[in-house]
Amino acid sequence: MLIGIIYFIVIVFANTIGAVSGMGGGVIIKPVFDLIAQDSVAAISFYSTVAVFTMSLVSTWRQIKNGVHLNWQLVAFISGGAVAGGILGNYIFELLLSWLADESFVQLIQIGLTIITLVFAFLYSRFDWKNYHFNSVLSYFLAGLLLGFLASLLGIGGGPINVSLLMLLFSIPIKEATVYSLATIFFSQLAKILTITFSVGFARYDLTMLAFVIPAAILGGLLGSKLSNILSPKKVTFVFQCVILLVLVINLYNGWQVFV
Repeated sequence: MLIGIIYFIVIVFANTIGAVSGMGGGVIIKPVFDLIAQDSVAAISFYSTVAVFTMSLVSTWRQIKNGVHLNWQLVAFISGGAVAGGILGNYIFELLLSWLADESFVQLIQIGLTIITLVFAFLYSRFDWKNYHFNSVLSYFLAGLLLGFLASLLGIGGGPINVSLLMLLFSIPIKEATVYSLATIFFSQLAKILTITFSVGFARYDLTMLAFVIPAAILGGLLGSKLSNILSPKKVTFVFQCVILLVLVINLYNGWQVFV
């Protein structure tokens, strides 16, 4: 019961920030749950996936309802790539769990790759890097494939690389990029949940925890989408950078704890 309440509080906070910044919440949920260390690597990734999937559904729906206009061709092909990437990422994740006797090695791989994406995202948002204007359906699909793969493999649902890569490749303003990022996250996490359903199943997870995870994810998605409509692009960028630094510190600490 106590751990469920703690998970609830973490998810509400993480998903609120994740919906505003377009990161998806998992980039906070995953390392904090690792820090709490009450569940296995697989269970933590699953709870994070469900939380982020639920939040992305709620937040994207609210953004569209509030009049945000999207390039649906971009959404369709990035999401298609994200589905394929999500399936591939989950396959590699399960493969690593079966290959490596100690799951702490899998956790270290996740932490290491997450740190790399965090550093890239922070440097991109901090410095005036050149943006590109790719507009082919292949570029949309390949971007979605990479984002979906990393989201599923790392168990973070989306992460900071989503927004940064969308801005870098397609010259999308940050507030629009957050909405596209959430749409991509929705499909990549849907792919991961379906892959789990038809492969390993849910027997190894404590599904009673979803009674805390899902309501918290919905609440976080609603709060985040409301804040996103209020904040200016400059403030969204500030939130984005602050979250990156916070999560970078948590991941470095978790990596050190696993390593030693």
